[in-house]
Amino acid sequence: MKLPKRSADVAEAIAQTFARHEVQMTLGGEPTFLPVNPEGPEWTYSAVGPTKLGYARAMAKHLLKNDMKGGVDFFSPGKSYPGELNPRWAIRIIANRDGKPIFRPRRNAAPTARALAHFRESVKEALHVKNDWTPFNDSLQKKNRVWAMAVDAHKNGWKSFAWPKRKLELTTAEGPAGLRLPLHLLAKTATRRALTIEWLGNRVAIFMPPVLQGHFLALLQIIEHALREAGIGRVEMQGYLPPDESLSWIHLGLTADPGVLEVNLPACADWKEYDQWINVVTDTASAVGLRSWKQAPGGFPDGTGGGNHLLWGGPSIETNPFFSRPAWLASILRYWQKHPSLSYLFTGCYVGASSQAPRADESARDLYDLEMALRFLESLEPGDHRLLISETLRHLQTDVTGNSHRSEVSLDKFWNVGWPAGTLGLIEFRAIESLPDAAGMSSVALLWTALAAWLLDNPVGTRLVDHNRTLHDRFFLPSVLWNDLQQVLTDLKSGGFPLTDDVFASIWEWKFPKVLEFSDGECALTIRRSHESWPLLCETPVDGGTTSRFVDTSIRRLEFCANDAFAKNWTIRIANRPMAIREFQPGTHLAGLRYRETNLYPSLHPGLLPQMPLVISLLSETATHTFQLTSHHRLFRKRPNPPAIPPEPACQAGQRGDFTFDLRIR
Repeated sequence: MKLPKRSADVAEAIAQTFARHEVQMTLGGEPTFLPVNPEGPEWTYSAVGPTKLGYARAMAKHLLKNDMKGGVDFFSPGKSYPGELNPRWAIRIIANRDGKPIFRPRRNAAPTARALAHFRESVKEALHVKNDWTPFNDSLQKKNRVWAMAVDAHKNGWKSFAWPKRKLELTTAEGPAGLRLPLHLLAKTATRRALTIEWLGNRVAIFMPPVLQGHFLALLQIIEHALREAGIGRVEMQGYLPPDESLSWIHLGLTADPGVLEVNLPACADWKEYDQWINVVTDTASAVGLRSWKQAPGGFPDGTGGGNHLLWGGPSIETNPFFSRPAWLASILRYWQKHPSLSYLFTGCYVGASSQAPRADESARDLYDLEMALRFLESLEPGDHRLLISETLRHLQTDVTGNSHRSEVSLDKFWNVGWPAGTLGLIEFRAIESLPDAAGMSSVALLWTALAAWLLDNPVGTRLVDHNRTLHDRFFLPSVLWNDLQQVLTDLKSGGFPLTDDVFASIWEWKFPKVLEFSDGECALTIRRSHESWPLLCETPVDGGTTSRFVDTSIRRLEFCANDAFAKNWTIRIANRPMAIREFQPGTHLAGLRYRETNLYPSLHPGLLPQMPLVISLLSETATHTFQLTSHHRLFRKRPNPPAIPPEPACQAGQRGDFTFDLRIR
């Protein structure tokens, strides 16, 4: 898929609008990837596993050879999550924006004991500290040799601290030596930071302590010079990366996430830069055997399941465009709430209140609370309102459990002072799934950015829309979502952002594939896969004596979309039960069908059997056609017509007026 040439014109119109409003808005992204043939828990539900780190290192090597030349990669401690024993890992790559190399050690020479002794002495002399390197034993990897120097930046230089004079052991936790130091043994007056060397046979790992950017670069130069003097190559850098206070770095991350490898794109100054990077990482992933979609056995292609989240922020905290524009942010939230296509069209097949990215009006909140919050933000006088914006919205932009990260528009990284990484000024859109190519993912980012620009000139002041039952009825149907997106594109076109719908039509077709296409003269019916909201179940005991909450994935939904001629001349029976089809708009008649595909444990209504194979009959005055969908096939197949028997009771909807019928209801 190629982006239309008009995209560049829209990007320029966005830039002009932002400049006119003195807005500097950055774009970040979190595309996810997995192998062509994913195997094992690490590519289904687990964050780490035997092969994921190898793919991450291969991607880092490819990037450093091509698009991030002169940079350096670090094996870093990642996030810690409840229920996981150890922090996840991350490979973080930094490169200078001006192209100057950051770190250039020799790449070929293997370390020796003599070379490492020379290296340690050179580093100590360059730091001008009195305390020497201290050796540590590693009971987990007895062949490895480890030295650490407790050191921290001090005034214009460095200061070291003494370890106890006795045999010292690394802790038995998993991870690199720099994370396993017994820092609690240092004196109370010592800062608990250390530079660590780990001799791993044919290479050496150097773990950097957490220091500010200036001290970090100075220490990195000392290490590079000492490595060259000692003649050591084959170096693996590890440790903590500081914030980019000078705004001089390109920073890209490769992180372990459940079922996928996640890429944290650099903060991009505009959409053109985002488009460049989404293409770079997609090409890099392909070069090492990864891709941004998966093929379900016997099913349709789908996203990775790990998302492709989009983040808005500013070049720095001081220039963040949202802190002083609460009414703009309120307008954005109003518009997204008004148009469910922005919530459902570009996300995965699993949506609704218990999904990974529920809407604010799905999370058991009264709509007037959200309305009250947005009105308050719109009433604020000019000024920096970062904390007030966060405290007003973060309790409303959550999932049903109150988790502020798992929401469609997440503000947990906006100005959440109670969380270490919560004050970054970021707004994260999570209802965006990975797509099979970079062009599609880039187009979604362009749509989002164009809406941000359009809303600067066209603020939404109307009340929030009470979608009520239509949200989980008609807006789960592909044709309704497409109609809603057309309204969004019309708004953008009227404001000078004429996005063509070709790319979005391709995404829509990919997201909602046809399972049956029937025509007879002028009569036409198309059946597509649709979204479904899977309910969250109660706590269930699992191995280890803990509990977990599952979702009931037993239900599937289909959309039946017919033209006037079909609606006039044909009737539909599902398992010999008549199903009505209603006019949605002139020329388009719709119905949704929910049916039970499985009844795996645990699930709701365990006594209801699966309704597979699903048999559909299309009847006119002169003909009958019967089709069958089985769990082994993704498309309906023609089958012989069954004997003519009286129809059973008609399919029932959950509530009168719904477009969707539920085959489980009798």
